[in-house]
Amino acid sequence: MDNQNYWKKCSVCKTELKFDDVYYQCSVSNCKKFSFCSVKCWDVHSSVMNHKSAGADECMSPKAAWEEETTKRKILANTPKTSTTIASSMNNANIPKDILVVASKLKDYVKIKHDLNTSANVMSMLSDIMRVLADKASENAKQDGRKTLMDRDFENVIF
Repeated sequence: MDNQNYWKKCSVCKTELKFDDVYYQCSVSNCKKFSFCSVKCWDVHSSVMNHKSAGADECMSPKAAWEEETTKRKILANTPKTSTTIASSMNNANIPKDILVVASKLKDYVKIKHDLNTSANVMSMLSDIMRVLADKASENAKQDGRKTLMDRDFENVIF
């Protein structure tokens, strides 16, 4: 990427994506590595990948090449961060709000056990609840000095 005057190339049409410009990214977590110059290119990707419920997230490319290199160096340096440093540097708006629940499994369970249909809005609500529980359990793991979240971290978690 030396002497490169663009950030990346579109994953579909190979158009150069400029620095400090809008680009699109697939909302499916496994496809975050792909970048697209337009929603039209994302749509080609989506149809090829056969996504059922995906979207094109609008993103902003880095302002300059040196910012991307600085970020890479920070990652390679592997500097330890405290939870307060991470929280202050990470804006909650940047955390993806993906659905964390397997919708079909939950809908089947509710239908079989309670003979009820399940609204699509339930999945996002349960995902939000799961995020809160995971955050609290993660703090328990950190307090124990571990870097692995375990089932026992959820035992005394109340929301």
